[in-house]
Amino acid sequence: MKLGIVGVTGMVGRVMMEVLENRNLPVKELYLSASEKSIGKEFFFRKKKYQIIGIQDLILKNPDVVLFSAGSSISKEWAPKFIKIGTTVIDNSSAWRMDSDKKLIVPEINISSLSKKDKIIANPNCSTIQLVMILHPLHLEYGINRVIVSTYQSVTGTGKKAVDQLNSEKKSLMTYEKIYPYPIYQNVLPHCDSFGENGYTVEEIKLMRETKKIMNDQNIAITATAVRVPVIGGHSESVNVTFKREPNINHIYEIFSKKKGIVVQDNPKKNIYPMPLLAHGKDEVFVGRIRKDFSCSNSLNFWIVADNLRKGAATNAIQIVESLIEKKYI
Repeated sequence: MKLGIVGVTGMVGRVMMEVLENRNLPVKELYLSASEKSIGKEFFFRKKKYQIIGIQDLILKNPDVVLFSAGSSISKEWAPKFIKIGTTVIDNSSAWRMDSDKKLIVPEINISSLSKKDKIIANPNCSTIQLVMILHPLHLEYGINRVIVSTYQSVTGTGKKAVDQLNSEKKSLMTYEKIYPYPIYQNVLPHCDSFGENGYTVEEIKLMRETKKIMNDQNIAITATAVRVPVIGGHSESVNVTFKREPNINHIYEIFSKKKGIVVQDNPKKNIYPMPLLAHGKDEVFVGRIRKDFSCSNSLNFWIVADNLRKGAATNAIQIVESLIEKKYI
C-alpha cells in the first residue's frame, strides 16, 4: 500500500505516525506532507528516514490512501483532487463530516456502511467518537430517548499552540501567543471553538449532529456543553442518558465487556474510575461511574474518558484503513 499523510507535523499527524509504528499495516511506500515551511524536515518510520514533501508532490506519487489532518480548508481544496486519481481520502477535519454524500465512520459502529465507491471518508470529532462508542451498543439494546453531555476537553484538542499557552502560563512566562481569550492554567473555559447565533459553540453542535449521523437516528434528543480544561492529553465526558425502557446496570456491564475497544473502570469503593492520566497513550474508550439517575426514570449517568489524539483522531483513522484493507477496497 502506498500511504500518504497530510499534516504530519501537527499533533494528530505525529500521533498517526506513532500508531502506524505499532500496527501491522502493509505500508510499501510512505509519503509525508506538511506546509511549505516544513518541507525537507525528516521523520523516521520503521527505522527508515523520510523527508517531508509538499502536497503537490504527494499527489504525483499516486498514493492508494491519504490521511488528512491539516484543517478543513486544505481538505476541501485537495481531497477532490486526490480522489480524481483514485486515491481514498480519510479526513480528520470537519470538512466532510456532515456532507450527506460522505460517510462518518467509527469502525466499531458503522464500518459496514462503507462501499468501494466511498473515496472521501470522514473521521468524526474526537469528543463524538468516545461518546458514540459507549452510546451505540446501549441504543441497540435499550433505545435512547435523550442524551445530556458535558465535556472536559484537553488543550491538545486545540493544538500545539494551546499546549504552549498552558505551559507558558504555568511557568509565568510573559511572552507567548494567546490562543484562548483567557488564561487556561488553573482555569476552566466553557468555550470550545466559536459561538453561534443560538448560543452553542461549534464543538457542541458537532457533538449533537455527528452523534445522530453515526448512530443513524435523527430522533435522539441530545444537548451538549463543551468545556476546555487545563489538561494535556485526554478528553472526559459526563453523560446522562434516558432510555426507552428500563436499563439493567449488570447487563450494561456485560454489554461493555463484550464490546471491543471499551474498558470498564468502575469500582468507586477502591477509587477506580476513568481518568485522562490513565487513558493517555491508549486506544480504548474508558467508562465508569455507571449509576442510576434517581431524578428521572429509565436514566443512567456515565463518565467517559479517552485519549483524544488516539482513538479520538489518529487511531480511528488508521482503523478505517485497516477495515478498507480487510474488505479489499484498497
